[in-house]
Amino acid sequence: MLDKIETMFDNMNGMLKKLKKKSYEENMRQFLNKNNHYFCEMMDYMDAAEEKEKAAEEIAAVLGECVEDMFGKGSKNKITSPVQTDINFFMIYYIFPAILKTEHEYCRLVADSICSEWKTRFKNSEIGYTDYDSLYDSFREKIFGIF
Repeated sequence: MLDKIETMFDNMNGMLKKLKKKSYEENMRQFLNKNNHYFCEMMDYMDAAEEKEKAAEEIAAVLGECVEDMFGKGSKNKITSPVQTDINFFMIYYIFPAILKTEHEYCRLVADSICSEWKTRFKNSEIGYTDYDSLYDSFREKIFGIF
């Protein structure tokens, strides 16, 4: 399931750098063009599953393992605080909005499961989510007037 999902994070730093309204719109368009099949695969997995909560937890676990493997260092796959902060922002700005853009009946269950996984798996990572339109509308020229 979700083979090579780690490629979603390939340009993470570039997509977070100097994030402004116009660049966020373009970044999200490119992100979805490259990665939308992963989000469709998640929702197909949910459709096929008899136990929806368990399926959502499995998706969250796969994503968490992917992040640990890609960004972790040492034998315990420890992720440094600055890198974890960037990952969390990337999740909030790109992964969650992409999940919600599917408008699938179980997209929020998947997002909730990922939030729970993040809270237990990663230190200081109690994150939430919102949809793309809400994030996009929150930009002036820069997100929340910062960065």
